[in-house]
Amino acid sequence: MPQRTLIILKPDAVQRRLVGRILSRFEDKGLKIVAAKFIHISIELARKHYAVHKEKPFFDGVVRYLASSPSLVLVLEGDNVIDMTRKLMGKTFGIEAEPGTIRGDFGASQRFNLVHGSDSPDSAAYEINLYFEPDEIVDYRTSDNEWVFGCSY
Repeated sequence: MPQRTLIILKPDAVQRRLVGRILSRFEDKGLKIVAAKFIHISIELARKHYAVHKEKPFFDGVVRYLASSPSLVLVLEGDNVIDMTRKLMGKTFGIEAEPGTIRGDFGASQRFNLVHGSDSPDSAAYEINLYFEPDEIVDYRTSDNEWVFGCSY
């Protein structure tokens, strides 16, 4: 059965005009966009998003970073979408990420990392609910689903 994940094309991706190129990586893989918003994430929402890290020394910095400029927030759907998107993104920072990954191809910073993706089904459910109401997520079937995933749902 398909799985959903939250993806954020972060402020540095927007400011560097990489949104289309990054989004195409996910679509080229066959993943389906079921929700999307272009928003300026508030400090309050960024704090909720990174709440699991609130005791860590980098918390305030990542909150300011996420709230610094507009982001494109998405829900993607597909079989094993969480594992798949994390592989497509690459290691956390571009300086360490493998070529061929989003961060490996577009990132060089040790602070900014272009894109966020949920790391588990539980975090995906929590994060999706932070950004989207249930009626903002569109359930539909693509014509190539059977060819991409080898199934007919």
